Amino acid sequence: MTDSVKQEHQKELFGQPIGLYILFLTEMWERFSYYGMRALLVLYMTTATIGDDRGAGLGWTSKEALALYGWYTMLVYVMSIPGGMIADKLIGQKKAVLWGAIVLCIGHGVLVLTDIWAFYTGLGLVILGVGLLKPNISTMVGGLYREGDIRRDKGFSIFYIGINLGSLLATLIVGLVVAEWGWHAGFGLAGIVMVLGLINYLYGQKYLKHVGNFEPSTGGENEISYGQLYGKLPSSPVQLTVTLILLALSAYGWYTLGWGYGLLFAFLTAITALLMMIYKELDTQIYKDRFLVLLLSFIMVIIFWGAFEQAGGLMNLYTETNTNRDLFGWEVPTVMFQSLNAGFIIIFATIIAGYWAKRKLKGKEASSLFKMALGIIIMGFGFLFMVFAVMEFEKSGASSMIWLVLAYLFHTIGELCISPVALSFITKLAPVKYASLMMGVYFAATGLGNKVAGIVGESASDFGEYAIFLGILVFTVVVGLLFIVILKPLKRLTHGAEDNERTMNEEAEGFELADN
Repeated sequence: MTDSVKQEHQKELFGQPIGLYILFLTEMWERFSYYGMRALLVLYMTTATIGDDRGAGLGWTSKEALALYGWYTMLVYVMSIPGGMIADKLIGQKKAVLWGAIVLCIGHGVLVLTDIWAFYTGLGLVILGVGLLKPNISTMVGGLYREGDIRRDKGFSIFYIGINLGSLLATLIVGLVVAEWGWHAGFGLAGIVMVLGLINYLYGQKYLKHVGNFEPSTGGENEISYGQLYGKLPSSPVQLTVTLILLALSAYGWYTLGWGYGLLFAFLTAITALLMMIYKELDTQIYKDRFLVLLLSFIMVIIFWGAFEQAGGLMNLYTETNTNRDLFGWEVPTVMFQSLNAGFIIIFATIIAGYWAKRKLKGKEASSLFKMALGIIIMGFGFLFMVFAVMEFEKSGASSMIWLVLAYLFHTIGELCISPVALSFITKLAPVKYASLMMGVYFAATGLGNKVAGIVGESASDFGEYAIFLGILVFTVVVGLLFIVILKPLKRLTHGAEDNERTMNEEAEGFELADN
């Protein structure tokens, strides 16, 4: 590392590396573009082709719209796996983020066009762009900190504020833009802000010289060869048997559910086989145990987002049709209710991160696994207020906005206990040479949760909102409690990955991120 790079490496602002704020702003504008699209998507698809004040929509049924919503939001995150692989093997995290931002700009630009081909093409480009950018920018945040740095969790929480500041601005502004100029003006705005994100990232490269760089293969111990891992599958009886069973199930899924699900199951089978081979190849039991805990934590991720992402689907439609949105004579646009989540995150993110840091320094239970399990429970209780909303609607014909406010509040607190924590947890437990891949797997788990959310939302047309919201409440609380029950054995398998953070307290105040 050169002296000039060291100098930039050491620069800090408010006790954090300056590079964190460059990545913060890049992610903020990317999330503006994504959440702006997410907030509009279902409403645009279900608006009649003759349109309203916002212009013509696609005229789809709620079930059709929620189905595409599930596929789109899933693929956005599932593509993080090949995005992580491309970074690990070909171009590095830094260039992957750059190319992802460029593709996103093009995708949002195409969505401005009104033709149906442009709608599908634009969504496809957004999926590819996010797949390159999302896992790699998060991995770069982890690369700003050395091992054991207690500032890491707070740094991810600050980064998470950037995510949600983008979401807040999007859901506040895009709804007003659409109301004034129509759907495609909203799509265009998402493209403009993504260009701002790209410009910011290019400007901040001097603060990121020490992270995300591609290191060509040297044949050493950190070399990754996914082809060789797959090549060893035939000589690994257990892994091969599991893979063949999953392939058979994929073929059955193709036959019974259609080619889309068949391809999804085949892709997940390939990833499962790769993860099994990585586990087998890890050279110490400590790495194996940590890898296993990481994969188990992804179960919580899938369940959490399967419930949470009702916000953009079923809860979005419920707000549009069943909620009294009158506020002092002004009807609040449906899209703006999703700004509650982002607004609450900005208010509470550092408060909650600070609470957990102080709790950890006092020697109390504050492990990542505990936070994540508790987050699922808290988020689940948010659906209790949606149950109350449905009960009020069935009684009076409209439900109060207060139920939505309380639901989003609980969802947000739960999210702050699981999402930034999970990002940090991955950078602590994942083998270094598979860091980008495992971040991609995390976002793929998020994507699967999104698909689950779409499937659950679709079922509301058969079972009703009351049954769906109540079922989510019960299921999430039970799952969270189950993980708390098995917390001790899971923590043992991490082999103290988080224990030494308490010893970093004195060093954490003002130390410089110098090269060792």
